[in-house]
Amino acid sequence: MKLADNKATLSFSNGSPNVELPVYQGSIGPDVIDIRKLYAQTGMFTYDPGFMSTASCQSAITYIDGDKGELLYRGYPIEQLATNCDFLETCHLLLYGELPDAQKKKDFDARVTNHTMVNEQMQFFLRGFRRDAHPMAVMTGLVGALSAFYHDSTDINNPEHREISAIRLIAKMPTLVAMAYKYSVGQPYIYPKNDLSYTANFMRMMFATPCEEYVPNDVLVRAMDRIFILHADHEQNASTSTVRLCGSSGTNPFAAIAAGVACLWGPAHGGANEAALNMLEDIQKMGGVAKIGEFVSKVKDKNSGIKLMGFGHRVYKNYDPRAKLMRETCHEVLAELGLQNDPLFKLAMALEKVALEDEYFVSRKLYPNVDFYSGIVQRAIGIPVGLFTAIFALARTVGWIAQLNEMIGDPEYKIGRPRQLFVGSPRRDVAPLSQR
Repeated sequence: MKLADNKATLSFSNGSPNVELPVYQGSIGPDVIDIRKLYAQTGMFTYDPGFMSTASCQSAITYIDGDKGELLYRGYPIEQLATNCDFLETCHLLLYGELPDAQKKKDFDARVTNHTMVNEQMQFFLRGFRRDAHPMAVMTGLVGALSAFYHDSTDINNPEHREISAIRLIAKMPTLVAMAYKYSVGQPYIYPKNDLSYTANFMRMMFATPCEEYVPNDVLVRAMDRIFILHADHEQNASTSTVRLCGSSGTNPFAAIAAGVACLWGPAHGGANEAALNMLEDIQKMGGVAKIGEFVSKVKDKNSGIKLMGFGHRVYKNYDPRAKLMRETCHEVLAELGLQNDPLFKLAMALEKVALEDEYFVSRKLYPNVDFYSGIVQRAIGIPVGLFTAIFALARTVGWIAQLNEMIGDPEYKIGRPRQLFVGSPRRDVAPLSQR
């Protein structure tokens, strides 16, 4: 961190002495006020629910400028990465800080490919779940269970262990997601195939059966690969912060990533694309495009309890840069599959048009986000709605690992311990039962 030329001064109206606080500069983005010694100097904490104004760490991985609608992985714009790179190149970038050259890409791809199989006993672990269990419930259990099978990579303080666990998690997540899907529909598991790309291999494990081979479609594979890239990391969001907090206790990498999976499950986070598609299906049941006006009126009515899912973002106050790419991909996939006239897609485009033109939504900067389009793409490919968040977890795993490893390597890192503003009862004595 680089000290800024200026300092912040905290003053009190009760006559207490002023406190000077250091200010640090990042390479880009807002400066931060260092309050680490605030309690020691004043006996007070800061109060910031949701951490809206708090930087919990220093990081060199991902940068977001919500006002500009900009997303950078290690300095590279997401638009360029999604257009010019595949997912494993992006994984290499996030993990090691640089895009690989041809030889490094070949070596990295081979390392990941050689770890795609999972221990056979994972199949028996799966059988403990109901077949109609939510895939994220299954994934939370499976990812956490990896620590029971791979004892040689569970020491978070050992760089070699962190390295091998990173490769294993990236490699095995597609296999686990596909297994969770196959289990839910009662089909046999499909083993990985090493001569396919990372994403093509995932789609084959999802859709092939022992009696019918699945031939990957290049357009669909590229679309899924782009979904992976766009979701690979997103700075200090809820699940990433959860992984960091969990990992700060020294727990093993598999447990820390399982905690991220559990956090991602929430509809306000990773479940947003599932919620967006469910919303479209609800409108379709109401009457489709003809009922959009009625639906929008309910959204505007604060007492209706109806929300517009897939629009707006807590960070982006401009158009989500990932949404632009996903919108293009959406059109490409639907054209490839001949689904341009799909009723749900027509409904989505009509709703998008209303939201982009209606002053109510424009003034509140409720632009379509990546979840709005990625749900449509995945549905077109044949992925069930309940699996959307699990695929999000698959993609985000590399970001979680990169953030976790960065934290462990930071000499300033400590176990997370947020403070609180206590508003409960002050100290009181317990009266004997007969006197209460």
